[in-house]
Amino acid sequence: MSERVDVTLPDGTMPAHRWLPESGTGPGVLLLQEIFGISPYIRRRAEDLAALGYVVLAPEVFWRLGVSDVPNGPSMLEEAMGLLGRLDWDAAVADSTQALRALRDDEAVTGGAGVVGFCFGGGLGYAVVAGEPADALVSFYGSALPQLVDAVPSVSTPSLHVFGESDAYLPMDVVGRITERVTGGDAPAEVVTYPGADHAFDNDDFVNHDGDASAAAWARTVEFLARTLPTG
Repeated sequence: MSERVDVTLPDGTMPAHRWLPESGTGPGVLLLQEIFGISPYIRRRAEDLAALGYVVLAPEVFWRLGVSDVPNGPSMLEEAMGLLGRLDWDAAVADSTQALRALRDDEAVTGGAGVVGFCFGGGLGYAVVAGEPADALVSFYGSALPQLVDAVPSVSTPSLHVFGESDAYLPMDVVGRITERVTGGDAPAEVVTYPGADHAFDNDDFVNHDGDASAAAWARTVEFLARTLPTG
């Protein structure tokens, strides 16, 4: 079960959702959404992270557009892309950065704080930790990474980057360039790819879902977080 919380910003209040582990306390994970918002899929991944022992905060990044999530259906991608076209990227980075700070200040958070993001949220998470380092970053097929790694080739946060080898948006030559950039810095960076998997393969509500790649990538995520952001 999640609870609705607010993240106070200089010019407003961003809605967010918070999940607690069974113990009531633990390291924090900022969970950054796909372009579909705080969808049932994102909520399930939040529950998975809470079950591992993390305090999870998922901000409604589209709050300035008056949208929490895009309903599942045949027009979901078109509607979500329309929202993305209206989004103020700089504001989204600033809002998400403030959410990470709010998570660190949460009395339930003991230990460190990391970021896990999917698609839009995978790139957004990279932009956040570029300015506000965290203990860990997991980026699933970060759609903004091709532009971001040119501006900020590497970050000081240990990171795991997950891609599908049949991604229609991030072809393997682009993934190769991303890999060169993110692994070229001082912080540990891991890149893993999955044969046959397309973009958004982890989303089991989306047509591109790949069960085998999803299970393998999530197992890798759990192992990476256990090393970089242990729950104790």
